[in-house]
Formats: sequence, C-alpha cells, structure tokens
Amino acid sequence: MVRLHVKHGDESQFLFDTTVTVPMEELTKQVASIYNGRLKVSRICSEMEELAEHGVTLPPNMQGLTDEQIEELKLKDEWETKCVPSGGSVFKKDELGRRNGHAPNENMKKVLQKTMEETKAVISKKQAEANVCVTMDMVKDALDQLRGAVMIVYPMGLPPHDPVRMEFENNEDLSGTQAGQMVIEDPNAQLWWAGKELLRKKTLGDYIGKNEKTKIIVKIQKRGHGAPAREPVISEEEQKKLMMHYHRRQEELKNLEEDEDISYLNTEWADSSSLKRQFQGVKDIKWRPR
Repeated sequence: MVRLHVKHGDESQFLFDTTVTVPMEELTKQVASIYNGRLKVSRICSEMEELAEHGVTLPPNMQGLTDEQIEELKLKDEWETKCVPSGGSVFKKDELGRRNGHAPNENMKKVLQKTMEETKAVISKKQAEANVCVTMDMVKDALDQLRGAVMIVYPMGLPPHDPVRMEFENNEDLSGTQAGQMVIEDPNAQLWWAGKELLRKKTLGDYIGKNEKTKIIVKIQKRGHGAPAREPVISEEEQKKLMMHYHRRQEELKNLEEDEDISYLNTEWADSSSLKRQFQGVKDIKWRPR
C-alpha cells in the first residue's frame, strides 16, 4: 500500500493508505471527503460544547437580544418546552444570547463531553504522529457517535435552526465564516506532490511509479491557488535549536575575547625563576617560624 501523508499548507492533517493503480479522480475525492469530514466533526464538537453548557439555540430572531428586548417585542421560543434534556435542565445563562440557557444536568453533560473527547481523538492530527491512518469509515463512525450522544440527551431532537442538527442534516450555512473558508469541496480540490499537480485524468502510479511500498507527502488545496509553497529544509523546532546553539557559541567566543584574567602568572609553572631556585636549594623556604 502507498501511504499518503496529507497536509494543508505546512500543517499535517492525516495519513491515508491507497494503491498506485488508483485513478487520481477517485483518490482526490477520497482525500477531500476525509478532509472535509474531519472539519465537520470539529465543528459539531465545538457547537456541542456550547450545547452542553447553555442548552439549545434560540430562534434566529431572538439571538443576541436582551430579556427586556424579547419581552418588549413579545417574542417566544416555542422550542423551549419541546427540547428539554433528559433528566431535566440546569439554567446557565448564555452571555452571548445564542442559546436558551436550559443546559443538560451534570450526568447528561458528561455523556456529551465523553463522546466529544473520543471522536476528537479519532480525527486528531496526532494520529499521523502515531502512524495511524484515517479512513472515511472512521469519520462516519465519529459522526454517528456524536449523533447518538445528542439523541440520548435530547431524545425529542433539536430545533431545526440549531447548528448541531443542521450539521447532522448537512444543512449548515458556512458562508462568510472562517470555517467555510477551510472547506475544500471535491470539484475544487487539488492534490500536489513534489511541486506537481496530480491531474485527475491520470493514476497515482503515473507520478510515483509502481512501488507499492512508498510513502509520500501530498498537499490538498483549492483549485486555482497555484502550487503550494515548498516546505523549509529544516523544521521550525530544528531551526530554533540551531539558533540557540549559534547564540551560545557566539557568547562563548565573546567571553574568550574579553577575558583579561592574568591570575595564571601567579602559578608555579609560570614563574620564570622557579628552576633557578630549585638548583640553588632555596625552594619553598619560609621565613616565619613554624
């Protein structure tokens, strides 16, 4: 199997196993699906943290308003009584005014938190450091675990406008957001290796040869952005160590140049009359009484 170390920019993403015979069209779709799937898991976990802390999202026309404004406009959240977490709720006001403040109790909160920790570990970038490959099945399993945890805490479901539900139903609106800029849809996805664009009409073997026991670094980015920047010869950590070594060496040389200590002249080996006194038998004579 050919092992791909997928990166976006200079940042490591995940490892993926494939073959030299795979068409680049199929490989690009597979890599883009895993890349975007991991982003979806991260977005859901981020919103689930808020769900665990402050309950479900308020209707769009109530978000960001104060209690006085809501009362003055006579607005009502019809989902407040429908979406009550299992075991009852604990009120924790959302200072941002996005959620209704009726958070799950401590036990249900732990269910959400534990599931989030487990799924984050599955799609973590540390998997690449541990030499563990990520597959689309792993990403789908992580999404299923998150969906299951939400159903345990909210068996009646979440409001249609809640970001967690919208993510599960693939109705999320990421336009104008930083999260949306990170997504690379399949039609716009490009893979690069060794400064070359891996064209979809070819196979992976057309670029790397027939050796299945190969490990290469490929970079994914949006079409039309040109070739990705080449990586530095040494890593940032190695560069820091090199600079520290150079700085210490410079300090040592500077101290040697400034060293004007002549105390060595008082030592026996530096005394020019030492040999003469030794022949005359007057060495180590002390004038004070013992």
